[in-house]
Amino acid sequence: MILYDLKCADGHRFEAGLASMFDDNPRCRCGAETSRVPASVRQLGTADTGRSREEMPTTWRGIQQGHPDVVRGWHREMSRREKLEEKHPELAGDRRPVLAHEGAFEGRPLRAGDPLATKVAQATFGTTKEATA
Repeated sequence: MILYDLKCADGHRFEAGLASMFDDNPRCRCGAETSRVPASVRQLGTADTGRSREEMPTTWRGIQQGHPDVVRGWHREMSRREKLEEKHPELAGDRRPVLAHEGAFEGRPLRAGDPLATKVAQATFGTTKEATA
């Protein structure tokens, strides 16, 4: 069964299911002849991941001094985001804690699990060799 959008000479529009594309168009309920028209675009919804963790508030002012409605709204949004990240881990990004983000590590933060000696030697001395005592 193929669904077609049809229109009669009087301007009535309707949808009809035909067994084949070669079948004749059905008549309109007013009795007039009909013709097939291009189907209208049906966009039911759009994909949206919601706000990222970076966009969520991190300060007391960001949640309007703890206003209950604002806190409730952000909690709902954060819960949705967590469920989405559980289903699609690639959206979560790097969740390791940042150990250093200033000075030599401003452009590339040092994160938990990074090879510490190599990163510090590279940032401090511009080399990847570990210092020996």
